[in-house]
Amino acid sequence: MLSAITVSKETIAFRDSPEPILEPGHALVRVHNVTLCGTDLHIWEDDYPTELPLVQGHEFSGIVEALAPGNTRNGNGAVQDISIGDRVAVNPIVYCGGCRPCLTGRYNVCQNVGCLGCYSDGALTELISVPVEKLCPVPDDLPLDIAAMGEPASIAMQAVNRGRPESGETALVLGSGPIGLLATLYLTECGVTVICADTEQHRLDLAVGFGAAETLLVRPGSDFPDEQQAQRLDSMTDGYGPQLVIEATGVPSSLENAIRLVASAGRIVQVGISPRQANVSMKDIPYKELDLMGSRMSLNLIPDGLALLSRHPEQARALMTHRFAFADVQKAYRLMQGRTGKIGKIVVEMPAGSVA
Repeated sequence: MLSAITVSKETIAFRDSPEPILEPGHALVRVHNVTLCGTDLHIWEDDYPTELPLVQGHEFSGIVEALAPGNTRNGNGAVQDISIGDRVAVNPIVYCGGCRPCLTGRYNVCQNVGCLGCYSDGALTELISVPVEKLCPVPDDLPLDIAAMGEPASIAMQAVNRGRPESGETALVLGSGPIGLLATLYLTECGVTVICADTEQHRLDLAVGFGAAETLLVRPGSDFPDEQQAQRLDSMTDGYGPQLVIEATGVPSSLENAIRLVASAGRIVQVGISPRQANVSMKDIPYKELDLMGSRMSLNLIPDGLALLSRHPEQARALMTHRFAFADVQKAYRLMQGRTGKIGKIVVEMPAGSVA
C-alpha cells in the first residue's frame, strides 16, 4: 500500500509498504477521506513536539475491510456493533488507562496521551489497523467526506460541554475558524445566544449561518471591543457581559479579552492552543470569581460530533473549502502554510474515496 510520510521539515515522500497485519481486537479500515487542521500544519513544518518521519492524518473516515476477534467495546464500555463494510470515523486518541487522569475518566488528558497521526502513524495511507473500540459508525445520511470532520466536531463539543452552557444564556465565541464555528452551532442547539468575534469578515458572515445572533469584527491594532461593539455587547447581556466565553484562537490577547469581557461568576473555556504567553490579570479572575478551564480533544464525543454534522449538513459542507487528491497532499500543506483567512477544512481524497 502507499503511504504519505512526512520525512523531514516540509517534505513528504510517498512510499510503498506492506499492508498492516490484522491484530486481535483490531479492524482494518480502508481510508477514504482525511481532513487537515492546524496541528497537521505544525507537524509538517516540524514545529510540533513529535518525531519525524511520521504518517500524518488524525481526522479521517473510511470503510471497514476486515475484523479480528477480540475486544469490541467502545470508549464508554458498551458493546460495539461493527461489521465488515461499515462506514466509520475513527477516534485517534491513544491513552494508557492506568494514570490518575485515566482512572478518573479524563483519558483525553492522559499523562501518556497519544494521537494517531500526531505521535504515531496515522491515516495518510491506504489501509490502517485500529482497535475496534475506536470505530465510530457514520450515520446513513452523512457522506464520508463530511464524516472525517467528526473529530474536530467532537473537540468543539468538548469545549462547549466544559463550559456547562444553559439555555437562555449568552456566550461569546472568540474565533470563527472550524472549531469556533462548530462550537457556535452546538451552543445554538443548546439554546444559547451566541456572539462571534473574529478578525476576518468572511468568517463572521459564515458564523451567521452557524447560528450566531451577533458578530463583532476585531480590527488588528485597534481596541476591542470598540465603543459601538461595547454597546452591542451590553445590550445583549443586560450590561453584565456574556456568562460563557469560548476562546478558540490561541492568540494571547484573545484570552486577555475573554477575562476582561466575561460576566462575574462566568466561565471561560480555552480551547485554542499556542506556546505563547498571555498577560493574564491576577485581579479579574478572583474578583469576578471566574471558572477558567482548558479543553483538549474529547471524551469519546466523535459519535456526538457525527450526529451534529448529520443534523446540519449544509453548515458542515460550508466548512470544507478545498479538496486535494492524495498525490497532491504536499500542495495542500503549501496552501495551509499561506495562512490566508479563506481556508477552512481541507479534504484529502484518498484513492479509495476518489472512486467511491
